[in-house]
Amino acid sequence: MAQMEVGTDTNTAEGDVQSQLQEAYLKSLEQLEEGQMVEGHVIQVTPEQVFVDVGYKSEGKIPLSEFGETPKIGDIVSVVLVTKESKHGDVIVSKQKADVKLFWKNLRLAFQDHTPTEGIIEKQVKGGYEVNLGAGVKAFLPISQSDAQKVDKPEKFLGLKSSMYVERLYSDGKVNIVVNRRKWLEEEIARKQADFFENNPIGAEVTGVVKSFTSFGAFIDLGGFDGLLHINDMSWGHVTRPKDFVRKGQEITVKVIRIDPVEKRINLSLKHFTDDPWVHFEEKYSVNDVVKGTVTKLTDFGAFIELEEGIEGLAHISEFSWIKKIQKPQEVLNIGDEVDCMVLGYDLQAGRVSLGLKQVSSNPWVTIAEKYPVGARLTRKIIKLTNAGAFVELEEGIDGFLHADDISWTKKVKHPGSELAVGEEIEVIVTKLDAESRNIRLGIKQLSEDPWASFASAYHPGSPVEGEVSSVTDFGIFVRVPGGIEGLIHKSNLPENRDESPEDALKKYKEGDKIKAVVLELSPDRQKAAFSIKDYQKKVQRDEISHYMAEEESDGSTFTLGDALKSRRNSEKPETPAPAAADKTATASEKPETPAASDKAAETPAETAPGKTVETPATVSDKPETPAADDKNEPGKSADETASDKGAADETAPDETDDVTPGGD
Repeated sequence: MAQMEVGTDTNTAEGDVQSQLQEAYLKSLEQLEEGQMVEGHVIQVTPEQVFVDVGYKSEGKIPLSEFGETPKIGDIVSVVLVTKESKHGDVIVSKQKADVKLFWKNLRLAFQDHTPTEGIIEKQVKGGYEVNLGAGVKAFLPISQSDAQKVDKPEKFLGLKSSMYVERLYSDGKVNIVVNRRKWLEEEIARKQADFFENNPIGAEVTGVVKSFTSFGAFIDLGGFDGLLHINDMSWGHVTRPKDFVRKGQEITVKVIRIDPVEKRINLSLKHFTDDPWVHFEEKYSVNDVVKGTVTKLTDFGAFIELEEGIEGLAHISEFSWIKKIQKPQEVLNIGDEVDCMVLGYDLQAGRVSLGLKQVSSNPWVTIAEKYPVGARLTRKIIKLTNAGAFVELEEGIDGFLHADDISWTKKVKHPGSELAVGEEIEVIVTKLDAESRNIRLGIKQLSEDPWASFASAYHPGSPVEGEVSSVTDFGIFVRVPGGIEGLIHKSNLPENRDESPEDALKKYKEGDKIKAVVLELSPDRQKAAFSIKDYQKKVQRDEISHYMAEEESDGSTFTLGDALKSRRNSEKPETPAPAAADKTATASEKPETPAASDKAAETPAETAPGKTVETPATVSDKPETPAADDKNEPGKSADETASDKGAADETAPDETDDVTPGGD
């Protein structure tokens, strides 16, 4: 009986516990409200539905399409209780509504706390992108806020999943979400850069991806921020194009060689994985060594020649040739040419070496005086004409200069092209040689004797000369005389008598006329000569007087200067019968000059200057001049008057004779 009582008590206790649990369960169910978000456990997954236990008397069924990824049994999911019990007695729950509620809760927190949220950039719209934040919520991302750098290809961000900040939720009481990816990127880059500078000292090896190229190198992406791989740090040797060493998108390992945390700059290097070749330069090269190299670059001032990888020297354009004047390196070199050169000097600290090309061959100017001594006659070709003269090639690379003044003794050459032509072979003579200044002067006229010197030795001021009019100018005529020499007869020295004006006398002459004159002035060193027809006529008159006087003396008769002039005047009048004295004079003039008269006439020009009266015997010069002589004939003038005439002639053209060059130039 006692036992039965005990068992009865036990059963009663168990019933009480169960009853309490049921009451607690029912009480919890009563606390659930429709629309409330609760957590459930996945207890079954089918191809179409997911069964979730939310702690109610039946499980809730959720379409599989509401899950982004297929859940696993035991996963905890948040759902919204739509209906506690349908007409069929089922619990209806919705994960989609729970996601929306949860999304908005998190979105508000992200906006308030300035924390990033994730989204997928789905499509381009005007001024930016449409971003899917999840739960069917869309946001606008301005293109200016889509990246930390300028966006050159907007389409490259489509489909990108990224974090971003919520800048705005509502506008004018409506949902209008705007997000900012750029701000989040900049903060991430700053964080990564700070971490890089803290953990990567100079010399550290880092890995990055080749992002872009410039003319001076390549930018390497080190994880959202860039480092520069300069073209000079790609190799110890010569680098022409960065693309020859790295390619875009390539992952490479580089060394950190310079960092600047303040300016956020990082310099990287590939070449520092090997030793600097300049460290071993002196072990291989010395000054005056002849070495081989490859032309890597040409500039206006020379050529860069690589001796080995990392050792590059400069050959200045002045060191290209002993004999040629090189204007541009391209005239003798091309990139890629292999050449012999000499080491002229080097600077290890600066990493520079000076090279020479001409030093590997002998200098021809050292022996030039032996090959082309002054006075040597050569036949060579003209290679160039200038306003000043002509360049004549003596041998390859060595030219001589023929000045225009050295082409002719007598002709004034204005431009060498009027006398010479490029490609023409001419005979020249070496007139001057200066090996130190590399100057060789040539001449053509020096091949023959200077006609001015010959003319000056044969003719003196006052000497008669015959010539031909070569040109007529406003101030006189130029006359070509023996030897090809040209001289000027100023118009003041043209009149043959006192009644003729210089202008009228000038009109009488034309080119080709033969004339007789006397030498008025002669300057062989200046190659200038002046002649006079007026003084020639005076000389003729003086010679005639001397002739008559010589005749009278030989006959023993008394004959005066007045008689001679009167006789000459009468002989010029054909209508009047000539008197006996005139006949005698005429007869005497027809007779050949006696030796004495001839000698005296020849001596007269040398002894008297042009324009001066010839000294006559005492009987003539002491006798007063007759009025007739003064009025009619030039020879009747006194010595003072003749000198006065000469002075007047000189005053008429004091400088024009000297300033005008032969040929009317």
